[in-house]
Amino acid sequence: MRKFFLIAAFTALFASPLATPVALAAGDVEHPLEIKWNHGGVFGTFDRAAVQRGLQVYREVCSGCHGLKYIAFRNLLEIGLNEDQAKAIAAEYTMIDGPDNEGEMFERPGKLSDYLPSPFDNEMAARASNNGALPPDLSLMVKARAGAENYLYSLLVGYSDAPDGVTVAEGMNYNPYFPGHQIAMAPPVDDEAVDYIDGTKNSKEQIAKDVVTFLAWAAEPTLEARKRMGVKVVLYLLILTFVLYLVKRKVWADVH
Repeated sequence: MRKFFLIAAFTALFASPLATPVALAAGDVEHPLEIKWNHGGVFGTFDRAAVQRGLQVYREVCSGCHGLKYIAFRNLLEIGLNEDQAKAIAAEYTMIDGPDNEGEMFERPGKLSDYLPSPFDNEMAARASNNGALPPDLSLMVKARAGAENYLYSLLVGYSDAPDGVTVAEGMNYNPYFPGHQIAMAPPVDDEAVDYIDGTKNSKEQIAKDVVTFLAWAAEPTLEARKRMGVKVVLYLLILTFVLYLVKRKVWADVH
């Protein structure tokens, strides 16, 4: 019984419906760089400033090709933006709505209840704009790749020239962290690719870390709440185990 409680406690603390990454491939892929993330560990929390900078990177660099279909503009309130800021961001997007009273679809500015729109109308349009490659939606990307944040960070900063003897196909780029080492996506970030609103130094490494932090939040906005609940469950089960132990001693005290 005690083992059961301990297993249940640690399962509640560390498990998540999205916590198991999907392996892509084995072979000679470089092992991802090991980065310390503020939201890692049992008591880790998201760095709100980094998440907001990551949102800026996503909007200015990534959103031209990649969608974020599971995030609504109202979710941006959770990363420290106030309502006016979130509404201003939403209003920058044009949404298709309707039908109106005449049965026609119409355009309107985005609002908090809308989800971030895809940059393309459909899959074929996305492929046509990217030489046949389909840019994946980034909503769950951190959870969908083995190595999670470390893999995405390594991928973003890992572009390099191909070593001697390696031929890179036309339209492809060499990246030792990508399965097969050849990736259709051009290097998305570089030094000074984004001018941060808060004045943070905009090195390639900083930009990559910020956008990956944002994507980690997008993949699991409830991470902090889950950890808090997990700690409460562990404490409750520890207290319950202690109480049950005292009850057991009391019940069997007269048995020799």
